[in-house]
Order: sequence, then C-alpha cells, then structure tokens
Amino acid sequence: MPRTVIIGNGIAGSTCARWLRKLCDDEIILISDESDAFFSRTGMMYVYMGHLRWKDLEPYEPWFWKKNRIHCVHDRVIAFDFQMQTLQLDQGKMLAYDRLILALGSLPNRLEIPGDHLDGVTGFYHKQDLEYIERISPSVKQAIVVGGGLIGIELAEMFHSRNIEVRILVREKAYWNAVLPHEEAQMISRHIRQKGIHLDLETNLQAIHGQNGVVESITTDQENRWPCQLVGLAIGVRPNIDLCKQTDLETDRGILVDDFLQTNLPNVYAIGDCAQLRNPSIGRKAIEAIWYSGKKMGECLASHLAGQNQTYSPGIWFNSAKFFDIEYQVYGWVPKQFDHQTDALYWEHANGQKSIRIVFDVSSKAVLGFNLMGIRFRQEVCEKWISTATCLEDVLASIRLAFFDPEFYPDHAKALYACYAKKTGRSIHASASGKLNEVLRFLKS
Repeated sequence: MPRTVIIGNGIAGSTCARWLRKLCDDEIILISDESDAFFSRTGMMYVYMGHLRWKDLEPYEPWFWKKNRIHCVHDRVIAFDFQMQTLQLDQGKMLAYDRLILALGSLPNRLEIPGDHLDGVTGFYHKQDLEYIERISPSVKQAIVVGGGLIGIELAEMFHSRNIEVRILVREKAYWNAVLPHEEAQMISRHIRQKGIHLDLETNLQAIHGQNGVVESITTDQENRWPCQLVGLAIGVRPNIDLCKQTDLETDRGILVDDFLQTNLPNVYAIGDCAQLRNPSIGRKAIEAIWYSGKKMGECLASHLAGQNQTYSPGIWFNSAKFFDIEYQVYGWVPKQFDHQTDALYWEHANGQKSIRIVFDVSSKAVLGFNLMGIRFRQEVCEKWISTATCLEDVLASIRLAFFDPEFYPDHAKALYACYAKKTGRSIHASASGKLNEVLRFLKS
C-alpha cells in the first residue's frame, strides 16, 4: 500500500486527502504545525468578533479523520531528502513517503521599514495570528491597518467590533483599486468611512515607532504621526516556500508545477497557495491564493493520483468576499480598466451600496464577466452564460434567472434595463421570471 504524505491541512491539502480516500486505499498522512485539523480560515474574523466559536470553524468532527484512515500529525517539517524520499520532523521523527504533496500555503508579506519587528506588528493569516491579536487586544485602543485588500477589511471590521479606533492606510486612490473598477472601489471607500473608519488614501507607512519594544505610533509619507498599539499588515501574501528554496525543487515565486500539478521531481506535487502553474489558463494567474482554487486543485490532484489522469483546469474565475455590509461576487473576466476591446454595463443603486457590472466583448457582444456589490447572482447561471459566450442582450432578457436574493427582495431587472436603454438606445424585453424550475430548465438546456 503506497504512503501519500501531505504537508499542510488547509483547504487544498485537506480536500486532497478526503478525495484521495474516496478514490483509493493509500496510507494517507496529513501534517500541519498550525492546527490539529482542517478549519475554515475565512471564518477566523468571526471568532474574534464573537459570532463563532473556534470549533465552529472545524467542519468535520474530530473522529472524522481517524474513521477515514487519514492520520493527522501536528508537527513541522524541517528538512526534505527527495532522493531518499524522506522528511525530517521537528519533533525528531523521520518519515518516509511514496508520494509527497506540498500544500504549504502562504505567509503574510512584511514591510522592511524601521520598527517592523516591534511587538504589536502582525499579519492575519494563521491561527497563531488570531491568537496573538486576541491576546494583545485588551491593551489596544487604536489600531493601524496597512493595505487595501480583503484581509485589510477583515482586520478593520474585527477591531471596529470591539470599539477599537481603526485607521486604514492605502496607497491607491480608492480601496482595493488595484483589483476593483473605479466605481466599485469608490463605493467601498465610502462605505468604510460611513462605518466610522479613518481611511487614508494615497498614503504609505513610513516607520513604526515603539517604546520598550512595543508599538506606540506610526508615521506616514504624508508626515502624519498616529498613536497606535497594534499594526495589522495586510499587504498581501507570498507562497510559503522558504524551506524548498535550497533543494532540487524548481521554484520561482512559488513551486513550479505542470498541468498535473507535479513538480520537476518524481512523486512530488504542489497544490494551493504555494503552487505556481507553468502554463496557466488564459486569463488566469500562475499563483491564485484563494480558497476556491485550492479546493479545486486538491480534488484534481486526488483524481490524478487515483489513476484518472486528470489535468488541472481552474474553470471560470470566481471569488466572493464581504466589505462590512456589502457582499461582493465576481465571475469571469472583470478588468479594473477597460480598453477598446471590452466594455461594461454598469448600474448602481441610489443608496450607493449595490451595483451590477456586466462586462462584454465590444465586437461580439459576448458576456465576459459579472461584478456584483450587495447583490447575489447564481454561480451556475453566470458560468453558463460566460462559457457559452451568450450575448449581452440575451443575458439581460433572462437576467432574473441569475437573481439569488430571497423571494420578495427588490427586483433590479427594470433598473438594469433602463440603464441599458440609456447606454445604447435599445430596449430589453424580459423572457424569464427566474423561478427555480425555470433556472433548472435553463441549466439543463
């Protein structure tokens, strides 16, 4: 019976272990130095805010792993011997493998500025980061969050929930302007300020100041000095591959893998945040540090190792998040800026907290992507429209098929039609109500 060792029990590693057990009878060992078992990383903020308990982040009962013959090891790998196919664990054990899967995850980026080593400076990615923030929070009255992304907004909401004064420093002209189109970035920036958060745009952190080794203030490149007891760094993440760099593994920013998620070494694979695709699909990045990609990689690799010879195909891009009260969904291709080949129909609600953006090809009118703020669309419907290159007017005519908000919620179709008429001078006649039976018929057609 071959032994498959998986390093990392995040969404990629745990998914791979579960699917591999469904498909074959391998001995499976799952190693992590972060936690005893898989947990939902995206829910950590809600533990801090008191909405969930830690055990609520663990979707499987403790007995699940033993019952499914997945041996969980709480330890840290400190060395590889790829020639002998062995691992050295921190607690002294040497572990042999027949197949090795590296699901090493990410590390928060750090700033190389004065004071970045002080107590009170932290990222927010690992369980240990949450425990650290929880431990020092009672002494925190003011917090600085550096960076305009999804982790930054999580930190801001966490601190705000405990009446800690929060200031966010963002180098762009609007929040998450590096990803979102201008209108959506402006919407989020307004919403953050409406929540009572200080948002300093086009501002960089210059130095962190401390007293007795502990953070006490920061200065910016705008010559402002703000008191604080905690600095949350949300300036992105990088693949956790430091241990791999001095080995025979081929690495770039991440561990380089082929279409089967195999590295340059026999019987060694990489998935999730640490994997860098040699040949990414058109419109997709070589490294995608998101939950959905990690899950799909885990499923794909398990199928391949079970003999199904499956290559990794990420499918249509999808992501979701929440900016305080505004939910965010994106499907397909939504650029932050548009060129002569692409255009978008953009509608924004009068309350400034809801919007629909439909991106389309200028020449063919085929829909390329959807960007949604405060409104939910059905993923399967959006993906079918994109994959079949459905033209914009046909999408609009049946737009109610995509509506996923509960019954009796406002119907925004007419407002969207009016927006299209204003943009093009053409009218749209609805052809579907969007009831569940019609949605199912559409998906089967």
